[in-house]
Amino acid sequence: MEAFYTLQGEGAHAGKAAYFIRLGGCDVGCHWCDVKESWDATRFARQSIADIVAGAMQFPGRLAVITGGEPLMYNLSALTGALQAAGFQTNIETSGVYPITGSWDWICFSPKKFKAPDPGIYAQANELKVIIYNDSDFAFAEEHAALLTSPCKLLLQPEWGKREKMLPKIIEYIKYNPQWQISLQTHKYMNIP
Repeated sequence: MEAFYTLQGEGAHAGKAAYFIRLGGCDVGCHWCDVKESWDATRFARQSIADIVAGAMQFPGRLAVITGGEPLMYNLSALTGALQAAGFQTNIETSGVYPITGSWDWICFSPKKFKAPDPGIYAQANELKVIIYNDSDFAFAEEHAALLTSPCKLLLQPEWGKREKMLPKIIEYIKYNPQWQISLQTHKYMNIP
């Protein structure tokens, strides 16, 4: 869909320079998605892996974040291999609904209620980032945390449109459940694309 160089705005790598590669296509359908235009992959021209890597090479940062849409709709082995061969750290942001393909330095797993994740994600995730839209999302977060089988950073992030209501609740929740940390969409607060 698009590629751009900016700062990672959320999650465990917030604040780092990153080249974002947003793949078109998503069948998860979160009603609060802030990139709904990414859902229909047919709207976007295909690009070669060589062109994607060449675009990333134009910038000094060597962190590539593959996002979507839902990037795991595709086999990402060739893309991640080419990026790593060019010296990039490869991170992915995924709902985990498809099996993991590709070679990853960091997997941000952000499950959604709208479609169940592939069970294999629980052994591979480095970061569990749960979007808190309403009160029931705390229990949803704990359900997924209980399924993790490898060490994983646990993050709760307010949904942007509900941040004023949910942020105080997240703060209180973390105070009494200190295994969790907060993630904020800092790029939105700072108006960074």
